Amino acid sequence: MMELKPNCECCDRDLPPDSLDARICTFECTFCADCAESVFSGACPNCKGNLVGRPIRPAAMLAKYPASTDRHLRQQPCPG
Repeated sequence: MMELKPNCECCDRDLPPDSLDARICTFECTFCADCAESVFSGACPNCKGNLVGRPIRPAAMLAKYPASTDRHLRQQPCPG
């Protein structure tokens, strides 16, 4: 089951489960669209894979499989 992380790992912006601004890599690192493009040029800073739009979990499934509440931030500061 994909973990829907609640925030951008760079700027800590809230990314609710229905956010169209959430971007993820194959390891589910999560960033907002602004950081994904302007800071990381579309590549995950952790694994170097591409960052793509995170799928939206349907409401019925979200009730059964809720999004994570554990916030994640990169250990290394995000540039600029």
